Amino acid sequence: MPLEFLRRKGTGTPAGKAPAAAIPAAPQAIPEEAVAEDHQLRLNFAAKTSAGVRLQGGPNVLGALPQMLDGVALGDIEVVPPRETSLTIASPSIIRTEEAAEWLRAHGGASPITRHTLYVLELLDAIDPSYDTFAGSILDGEVDTSGFPEYSSIVGGVAAHWDESTGDLIVRAVVGWGGRGARGDTDRTANKLLGRLLGNILDSSGALGLTAVDRPGAQPGGPTVTCQHCFYPNVHPRAVYCPKCGMRMIHA
Repeated sequence: MPLEFLRRKGTGTPAGKAPAAAIPAAPQAIPEEAVAEDHQLRLNFAAKTSAGVRLQGGPNVLGALPQMLDGVALGDIEVVPPRETSLTIASPSIIRTEEAAEWLRAHGGASPITRHTLYVLELLDAIDPSYDTFAGSILDGEVDTSGFPEYSSIVGGVAAHWDESTGDLIVRAVVGWGGRGARGDTDRTANKLLGRLLGNILDSSGALGLTAVDRPGAQPGGPTVTCQHCFYPNVHPRAVYCPKCGMRMIHA
């Protein structure tokens, strides 16, 4: 005798009937456009440079560069000499691994503030470390827990190169800032700091006034000779003084 009466109501299968087959789900329509999750990172860097100031050349003129940041620098002042000529392709570009490796070889030992400053200024072509001697520090703002300047902080200092024709030192005031944002009054503050740095340069001993001499990097191409003193390989054949070490060239 079948024991159908022992099963719970509604859970049993009627005698003599097979279970119904599952109804297949209807296929989902393919959307015309993919649903995407956006990822963005906007970086904003800026820099300002002043006109050049001509300083009478001499053995101690480079040593006076840190003094031009007196009253403006908020931290330690670090002097960065021109890069070695063996590091010709150094560049702060991480996707160009060979150039980035040489850049780290040249500046990896510098402080976080100096590395950040060189990165910003070189990225914007405000300085060229292949011939510029740079003295810099943080000028406004604060640093994070790792010692790097915040995005709204202003860094900079003075950049100097030798005039190939006269042997004088050409000094410019340089400031830069930026990162993942920008403070509204940063541009105005940077202008004030640039003016103070330029005033310090003009007040320094041996200053001969403003000059419109082009930077050596603005004269690409053409033949070059090597300095007999520091072996800098990119000296103009008619240059009287080396643009890197400032020594008088010996022409045959």
